[in-house]
Parts: sequence; C-alpha cells; structure tokens
Amino acid sequence: MAEKTSTGNFFEDFTLGQTITHATPRTLTSGDAALYTALYGSRFAVQCADSFAQKIGYACAPLDDLLVFHTVFGKTVPDISLNAAANLGYADCRFVNPVYPGDTLSTTSEVIGLKENSSGRTGVVYVRSTGRNQHGGVVLEYVRWVMVNKRDPESPAPETVVPELPETVPAELLGSAVPPLQIEGYDTTLAGAPHRWGDYTPGERIDHFDGITIEEAEHQMATRLYQNTARVHFNQHSEKDGRFGRRLVYGGHVISMARALSFNGLANAFHITAINGGRHVGPVFAGDTIFAWSEVLAREEMEGRSDIGALRLRTVATKNRSCLDFPYKAGDATFDPSVVLDLDYWVVMPR
Repeated sequence: MAEKTSTGNFFEDFTLGQTITHATPRTLTSGDAALYTALYGSRFAVQCADSFAQKIGYACAPLDDLLVFHTVFGKTVPDISLNAAANLGYADCRFVNPVYPGDTLSTTSEVIGLKENSSGRTGVVYVRSTGRNQHGGVVLEYVRWVMVNKRDPESPAPETVVPELPETVPAELLGSAVPPLQIEGYDTTLAGAPHRWGDYTPGERIDHFDGITIEEAEHQMATRLYQNTARVHFNQHSEKDGRFGRRLVYGGHVISMARALSFNGLANAFHITAINGGRHVGPVFAGDTIFAWSEVLAREEMEGRSDIGALRLRTVATKNRSCLDFPYKAGDATFDPSVVLDLDYWVVMPR
C-alpha cells in the first residue's frame, strides 16, 4: 500500500538553510477573536471594542497579538516539532503589522541552526519563522529552537551551527506594528486603569494577583484553534506511556493566560510589539492554577512617537502557588519548582 500519511520530520531530516513552506493558510475572523476571549478572558480594550480602537485611529479592533502568534506558530508544528521532545525557547520575535478580522495568515520557516545532543538520540533545530498576510506583508517573525528526536540514533551528526541571537529587540524597531494614533482619544477609564507609560519605573514588580485553573477541555480546544497538531497535547493513549503519563498543556496556552492575568496592573499595555526571549521552565497540566507577576526591566521612548512609549517586561508565571507568597528574587525565578514560564517582552502604552 502506498504511504500517504506523514510522520513529521525528525532531526536528520533538517538541513541548514532549508526553507519550509507550511500548509493551510488560515483566515482569522471575529469568531476566532470571540473564542480566544472565551478561553482566556483577555480584557485589553483596544482588542475588545471597535469603538475604542477607532477612537484612537485603528480601522477596527485589531486581533490579539498572541492569537496571531499562536496561529503563525501552529502552522509550523507539523513540519518542525511534530517529533519534538521539548520546545526550548523563543527569541528575536517582532510583531510587524497589525492583523484584523478577515486577514489570512500563512507561514514559512528557515532552518538557521542545528546541534546534535550528546546522547545522539535528539538534536536541537533553530528556525526563523515568518507569518504573512494575504497581501504578502510580514505580520510576525520570530526564532525558536526545538529539541527533536532522531529517527535513527546511528545517523551521522550534522555540522554544529548555533545562531547568534540578540538579547533584546531594539526599541527603535518596535513602532511599525502600531499605526500613528490619536492618543488623546484614549480613555483610561474605559481601558480599566489610569496608569500610563510614565507611571512605571524600571525595577518595579507587579503581582497580578489573580489565578486561573486550566481545564482539560479548554487547553485542548485552544490548541486545536491554532491547528497545532503536536500529539503530546491530545493523545492520552500514547501519552499514558510517556514521560509524564498524561497530556501536556501547550506552552503558548500558558503565555496567553499570563498575558490575560497581567491586565491587573498593566491594563494600558495594549499591544505586545516584541518578545525578546522566553522559556517554558516547567510542565503544566490540566488542573494546575496559573498565577503571574511582572518586573519592569526598562522604559524607553520610541523614535518619532510622542503618542506611545515602550516598556520592557519580564513576566513570570507559576503554578499552584500564589505570587503573594512566591519567594522570587530580582533577576532570578527559575530556582523555584513552581515556575513554569519566564518571558521577556516589549509592550507599548499611551503616554
């Protein structure tokens, strides 16, 4: 019988410089936005209300930045990480143009690094993925690195190439995803808090206070929404014999939960413009309750922009431990086993 199905790429299937065009363009609609809100409860006013967004200069409410990220990411899974042992990190992620309901997103990836692990059974693949809209315009680009299983542990190792990645996306590159705004129309009462860009100080830490418990059906629905096909999130029949004995929650689900929680304390951080780096520090499962806190790492003006300013944030998510009693230290959070996410990113706020 002719083989018609795909088992995904293994480590030895990747080559340096390889370009992959991922299948299934995806048109995002207001229905996707509504389902995203139902899953996470995100309350940032610019993404929630056409009237609010139009008052400051958007054509209508843009889609949530992380909905865009997860959709672009989901395209890559069948080709990049279907056989992954772990998704290790992100870097140099830039949101380039806003995405609106009705836009169609597609993704390509370039392999920019390869490194076989000492065990000879897995290797790390570095890819730069680019999401484009129906006009070919770039909306998002990012680097991630993934530990991928080898099909044959005896296959020869490739030449090791580990790309040099910037520690942070420069602030001067952050403005393109936000059109010029009539910021005088920004209503902080309707947005939910009075605090603007100038009210935050580097070194300040914010406990976002609330917690959200992950339900099995919700995290699987979310992952299907992004057309992420990683079996570790869905197939309990296989995962019962795996490392954890149960389905693992998609790391992006935790990122979206932490972002939604951050509204309490950062209500006017209405747009993510870049992700400098991120790590999924520990596994998350249905039944875990997620909390989050953020540290302000930097406050930067944006070239040519008097309407908005940029904050560099580090958001740390924990499971089953409130941040009220979390013994975090400035510059370090990975020492505690309750930590599940450490994310360094830029947001913009009205000035």
